[in-house]
Amino acid sequence: MLLSLFGGIFLGLLLLNDFSLILSLEALLSLFISLLSQGWILKTLGFAILVGSIMALIEKSGGIEGFVEYIQKRKNLVSSPRSALLLSYAIGVVIFIESSITALIAGAVGRPVCDKYKVPRAKLAFVCDSTSAPICSLIVLNGWGALLLGLISTQISEGMISGNSVDILISAVLYNFYAFSALAVTFLVVWFNIDIGFMKNAKFVPQKVEDIALKKASMNYMILPILLMVFLVFVFLYITGDGNILNGSGSSSIFYTVVSTLFFMLIYFVGSKNMTLGSWSKSSFKGAKKLFPIAMILLFAFAIGKVTVELNTGLYLASLADESLNIHFLAGVIFLLSSLMAFSTGTSWGTFSIMIPVAVPMAVGMEADVALCIGAVISGGVFGDHCSPISDTTIISSMASDCEVIEHVKTQLPYALISGVIALVFFILFSFK
Repeated sequence: MLLSLFGGIFLGLLLLNDFSLILSLEALLSLFISLLSQGWILKTLGFAILVGSIMALIEKSGGIEGFVEYIQKRKNLVSSPRSALLLSYAIGVVIFIESSITALIAGAVGRPVCDKYKVPRAKLAFVCDSTSAPICSLIVLNGWGALLLGLISTQISEGMISGNSVDILISAVLYNFYAFSALAVTFLVVWFNIDIGFMKNAKFVPQKVEDIALKKASMNYMILPILLMVFLVFVFLYITGDGNILNGSGSSSIFYTVVSTLFFMLIYFVGSKNMTLGSWSKSSFKGAKKLFPIAMILLFAFAIGKVTVELNTGLYLASLADESLNIHFLAGVIFLLSSLMAFSTGTSWGTFSIMIPVAVPMAVGMEADVALCIGAVISGGVFGDHCSPISDTTIISSMASDCEVIEHVKTQLPYALISGVIALVFFILFSFK
């Protein structure tokens, strides 16, 4: 994975520098220096590494075994592979604060019960990924909403469209057909145990003995850190947004959340004599070390995304749709262009930032439904990001489920394509209304 990403990055830099090896090497060094000098990237990488510490500590504490015993024997909430996956699905839908946290918690809670019923990790990763970004793009009381409101407000201030930005965003979200179809398809796949494509060959691989918690303790050692993470994300979004959650910094919030959670786990786990300071430190380091390669994949993903932006990939794709395009296919084409852009860059937010300023003038010029076209951008961004192997949500969903990134991408792609086709059909149908 890292080698493939590096190859793509270097090839892009060769194209940007007229195939000059020296200039490309200098650009490569400058690129990584530039990336590592950006606070939000460092915080995202720190989050990816420290999440490993949190997950390792929860396993070591015995809280996972306590949680499994509670929901199986006392509450009988999970009694089959289907109900094990539905638990993660429900968590993915309920927690809409931030896609990374959503995928992380759905995976952390779902892993022990899915392991109990020998559910392939690839299927758990699919559920985590197929609920996190779609639900965050539908219930926009989060950073997604803040970004989209800002982009729409810019179009209003520039005189491209008129009206209230909140009203336009709500209308556009109702046209977010990919998010709706992805959630519906995922539920049906879980309920009816539908395995297609590579998912047919996905196997359950038992955890290594050294990774299994050696004791059974209160489920509070698992539940309390997770609940604290959910609560703290809201708190830090409020703080970083100067009193407005919608203006909060997602990267800062998730980083501060995991650091605060680790500190809480130190006090709680050592203070309650669940583990010693030495075992806490050893487990934290072991967990962080395990996810360090994931952080490197994220860094390389950010790099190749920046290279594709410098290559003007997005503008080239947008230029493919000229003014002679039939109005009834405009939303569908915008959806496809946004999907390709998000897939190639690995970022839905970057796609929104590029495509909304392109889609709105096209919609206005052709007298098309502006909200429908913005909805097509949102859907395309989520769809392409969902399919992309360099997307942060793809990588974090794999990490949370302890599944190989490539296996996750291959097994979930057919389901994402089905949802994408459904969304495309709806965009074309609604263009005729």
